[in-house]
Amino acid sequence: ETVRRVGGNPCPPYIIGIGVGGTMDHCSWMAKKALLRPLGEFNAKPLYAQLEAELLEAVNNTGIGPLGMGGRITALGVHVDYYPCHITALPVAINFQCNASRHASEII
Repeated sequence: ETVRRVGGNPCPPYIIGIGVGGTMDHCSWMAKKALLRPLGEFNAKPLYAQLEAELLEAVNNTGIGPLGMGGRITALGVHVDYYPCHITALPVAINFQCNASRHASEII
């Protein structure tokens, strides 16, 4: 539902980071952090790895496509990070990153 609502605005094909659990501020941080995981690398826990694969397939089946012009590839990756919390207060944060995600590190 969220992917359909944002459509081509975040400049697809995008990377989607999802944070689940913890407090809302921690959840938002996890969604941002999830964007930095290398493409093709799935969550270490099988349950979340399967969820990532299912969500990626569902997002790509929306037909939004590159730049929102239609097509098969809407997202390059969906990364889920999680943290324990009480089920009655389960926060979820979703963050979209343009395909031109640039990050690097330097050892000094």
